Amino acid sequence: MATCADILRSEFPEIDGQVFDYVTGVLHSGSADFESVDDLVEAVGELLQEVSGDSKDDAGIRAVCQRMYNTLRLAEPQNQGNSQVLLDAPIQLSKIMENYDCDTKHPGLLKREQSSTVNAKKLEKAEARLKAKQEKRSEKETLRTSSPLVLEEASASQAGSRKESRLESSGKNKSYDVRIENFDVSFGDRVLLAGADVNLAWGRRYGLVGRNGLGKTTLLKMLATRSLRVPAHISLLHVEQEVAGDDTPALQSVLESDTVREDLLRQERELSLKIAAGRAEGSDAAQLAEVYAKLEEIEADKAPASISHSCGPWFYPYNATAAYEGVLRRLEDEAGLSPGSLCQARPSALRRTHKHAGCKGHPVVGELPAVVSHDRNFLNAIATDIIHLHSQRLDGYRGDFETFIKSKQERLLNQQREYEAQQQYRQHIQVFIDRFRYNANRASQVQSKLKMLEKLPELKPVDKESEVVLKFPDGFEKFSPPILQLDEVDFYYDPKHIIFSRLSVSADLESRICVVGENGAGKSTMLKLLMGDLAPVQGIRHAHRNLKIGYFSQHHVEQLDLNVSAVELLARKFPGRPEEEYRHQLGRYGISGELAMRPVASLSGGQKSRVAFAQMTMPCPNFYILDEPTNHLDMETIEALGHALNSFRGGVILVSHDERFIRLVCKELWVCEKGSVTRVEGGFDQYRALLQEQFRREGFL
Repeated sequence: MATCADILRSEFPEIDGQVFDYVTGVLHSGSADFESVDDLVEAVGELLQEVSGDSKDDAGIRAVCQRMYNTLRLAEPQNQGNSQVLLDAPIQLSKIMENYDCDTKHPGLLKREQSSTVNAKKLEKAEARLKAKQEKRSEKETLRTSSPLVLEEASASQAGSRKESRLESSGKNKSYDVRIENFDVSFGDRVLLAGADVNLAWGRRYGLVGRNGLGKTTLLKMLATRSLRVPAHISLLHVEQEVAGDDTPALQSVLESDTVREDLLRQERELSLKIAAGRAEGSDAAQLAEVYAKLEEIEADKAPASISHSCGPWFYPYNATAAYEGVLRRLEDEAGLSPGSLCQARPSALRRTHKHAGCKGHPVVGELPAVVSHDRNFLNAIATDIIHLHSQRLDGYRGDFETFIKSKQERLLNQQREYEAQQQYRQHIQVFIDRFRYNANRASQVQSKLKMLEKLPELKPVDKESEVVLKFPDGFEKFSPPILQLDEVDFYYDPKHIIFSRLSVSADLESRICVVGENGAGKSTMLKLLMGDLAPVQGIRHAHRNLKIGYFSQHHVEQLDLNVSAVELLARKFPGRPEEEYRHQLGRYGISGELAMRPVASLSGGQKSRVAFAQMTMPCPNFYILDEPTNHLDMETIEALGHALNSFRGGVILVSHDERFIRLVCKELWVCEKGSVTRVEGGFDQYRALLQEQFRREGFL
């Protein structure tokens, strides 16, 4: 029987010695990792394609990998599960091991020699992919034995540059640009990015956009954790979509985010104790003086007061973060970063400009490399560039979001025109070839035309993203008013801090109301009073006996069981129905196929929101109360949500900071301020005019 080595030599007689050693080493040490021929193609297919010099197409490479995979599987019964590989004997292990790393955790990874003729980038990328796969397999096995829920892990691999590596190791790289070329990002078995490039230039501000679930948040995590290579002298700050609270006081939590200040204070404590204990060395006093000078330079002593002042009146410094309702999320709002995730380079420069990590306004505008947001106005205000993630690649556009929309449409139109023009040209040539294929007098012309076809670049038609459509089931019935109202309601948690006094509001089944106001003004509290989750201290809450309210929480993830699939989630909430009904309900909101069967914890933020919508609408409510429903949704889904609410035959009250969404849906605004609610019937334009007039009176304009 032919061995894997025999197959390699027969199919690739000119194979580079290093590649031969690498492939046979992978087969020898990692055959247990190859659960299918796809795994083998992923591990060595790209290298074999290069070795073949285009003599074999993708199908040919796959056929070779299939033969080797079959050989491995045939060897398994003989070896009783030892995963040995049939190679040509004898094998001089000592010679092979000279070219291998001594890392026992990842055997099979080669040390590359300068004399090799193989493409070093592709070999390094193949090694990184194999290493990541082995690490992921090991982590999954550990999780499987220790926890009932095994989540997929994100991984990244990229081609390395020896020039950049030498520059990095020498310490001479002073550039604050981030350039990452030819990298892949996967989440479990799903490829999110393939052969992608990203360039972040110092001083420019990038908005990362794309549909939910394509990998935007995962990409930022890969940058923040340096799974993708970022120069070591660039420090990173990562603000995630969801922040979990604990017993740490809020002020301390914000202060600890300033790692430079924390490190200097630690050095100051250690040196002071050392000197006080009489264990000081000659240089300790001078080092302590240097630490004091740096602390004074960044005004470390003023940080607590500065943060408390900057974060606003709702910021209670000594409350535990777990006790704050959305306080950490509000920090993002106050910093101008919501909704989304932030990956910021050089926070040290930000610290020089604004002194402390908790400052509000737009502190990062000067040096914000990448922010994920679905807020058009926010992106138009801060972005100098847009990076569009789609079809497993990244496309860059200069300008803000509106410029991106126009440029993308023009690019897609030109791409489609070029494709159609080339198709017509191909067809024209093919007609000539078919007509004169067997005409001896035209043989040379036919051959020339065939070569012309072969040399034409392969253009692809435009990948049209599917349209997002949402539909809320109607629950409309004619009810006699009042439908839902609060009458002369007082409410407070602490009598010293009155939240509402003599509050009177009402809504009906035709209402489209948006509740607006500053953070901490009581918007979410009023929604809970309307639903009956909170009881008034004084006054009356009235709701029609046939009213069915569907509620979407600002922190809806906390209401979902993350350990089960979306289908099982609905089955537990609404038992006794066929599985097909649960799948159909989820499919209405874009959770279909394998997404519906994956643990909810593994879904993206936007996909979790869709699951929450599916759960909320299952009982067919006739009134919806929505608290920040657009936070994690992509722009296309926000538009679809707006159209769905407009088509819904029932009442809607919502809280949102998305101006475009408010304009699309709401006819009336309720402004929460100073313990009361003011109705604004003129919509968002009238509300903006009122704000501008207020700012003028207070001297801000």
